[in-house]
Amino acid sequence: MWDGSLEKINDYSFRIPKSYKPGMLVDGIIYANEKLLSDIKKDNAPEQVANVAFLPGIVNYSLAMPDIHWGYGFSIGGVAATDPQNGGVISPGGVGYDINCGVRLLKTNLTFDDVKDKINHLVDTFYREVPSGVGSKGEIKVSQTQQKKLLTEGAAWVVAQGMGVQEDLECCEEGGAIDGAEPDNVSLRAHERGKAQTGTLGSGNHFLEAQVIEEIFDKRAADKLGLFIGQVTVMIHSGSRGLGFQVCDDYLQIMVKCLSKYGINVPDRQLACAPVESPEAKSYIGAMRAAANYAWANRQALMHLTRVSFERVFSKSWQSLGMDLIYDIAHNIAKFEEYTVDGQKKTLCIHRKGATRAFGPGNPGLPVRYRDIGQPVIIPGDMGRASYLLLGTKKAEEETFGSTCHGAGRVKSRHEAIRTVNLDSLIKELRAKGIEVRAEGKQTIVEEAPSAYKNVDDVVDVVAQAGISSKVCRMKPLCVLKG
Repeated sequence: MWDGSLEKINDYSFRIPKSYKPGMLVDGIIYANEKLLSDIKKDNAPEQVANVAFLPGIVNYSLAMPDIHWGYGFSIGGVAATDPQNGGVISPGGVGYDINCGVRLLKTNLTFDDVKDKINHLVDTFYREVPSGVGSKGEIKVSQTQQKKLLTEGAAWVVAQGMGVQEDLECCEEGGAIDGAEPDNVSLRAHERGKAQTGTLGSGNHFLEAQVIEEIFDKRAADKLGLFIGQVTVMIHSGSRGLGFQVCDDYLQIMVKCLSKYGINVPDRQLACAPVESPEAKSYIGAMRAAANYAWANRQALMHLTRVSFERVFSKSWQSLGMDLIYDIAHNIAKFEEYTVDGQKKTLCIHRKGATRAFGPGNPGLPVRYRDIGQPVIIPGDMGRASYLLLGTKKAEEETFGSTCHGAGRVKSRHEAIRTVNLDSLIKELRAKGIEVRAEGKQTIVEEAPSAYKNVDDVVDVVAQAGISSKVCRMKPLCVLKG
């Protein structure tokens, strides 16, 4: 239980003053309410918020979203901006092992009445068509030359293979591929781990979920997005698989040596980092971007397999089913973005570790179709309650470097969930709610039990109250394929 110094700012944010720990360069700020704070303190994650405040060149605050929980180096839910022109660093622990783990949301023109009698058929088809689980391998096989193109072109490479359309790319963060990827900075081991995993869901909290919209909060935005109550949507959550994990692991070993090389003092070696302008950092950035592009390619391939699954169940083309992509967003990444700090425009290195970009209306980084409403923000909850679609806001750009939460956030470790949750009872509970679940391993279902997560309603209420996101709609799960 964390019992450090915490000052209430308002009903949805709390401050860890930089006086809490000698060496903190800025305050820490946690977005939460009193209810969430009791869980947040239990796993000591606020200490990680304080530790991040030691990073050289950090700007304004070390931030944490209401889905905060213990992570590697940074808490999951952590956000930090550093200034490269003022000794600012980049830390792989501020990105995470699953580089560009992210979510995409599709709409359909189907209603609950269209699918209610086919839910088992649909989830069984997901299970057959979409490779999932630890070490899963897909049907997409790539040569070394093709892999380098994939790491450079991201989702566009998959579309060029006939698995998607140009409009899909227009609805992805960075158009589905971030510039500056350097496949040659990715180790042979990482390349090998990724070669057979394109188009695979992976394990842990990754999922493919069919949902139904049960509540709309912003009719104007929903109409703009083509969303309505009773409509079936689909959410895909996955990342860069073994390739991204290996990139992180490789560069953490390099960055640990940079601490002494560049005279960096941090209280936790998991915050290993290097100045953004250093050769080590530049090499990591190129490799991280390559892994991010792999993740966008992976989710594009997964979306193709999802569309195929619907085609088989409903005997119609995905186009006639209206299966258009609303948006694809990363929540484990470092990006270089421009913000005003003390009246000056600066390009900052924004670490988002289990946090989602949330640009507001008018931001030139958004597709033209979304500039009048703001960026879609996709927030998965747990498989027994709900998920949300939000929009980014100008206030997020002003307060949180354009960032918001990324999900519900765990309150139980995987080990604790296995110890405390009964599989048969969980399956029965989900079925009573009309939710079917499939997974390669039964342990995964237990690890991902709803009781292992905060209530996503509470998390979303905090970011909405804080004004760093606004609610569009709430979706209830119908069937879930877990990783």
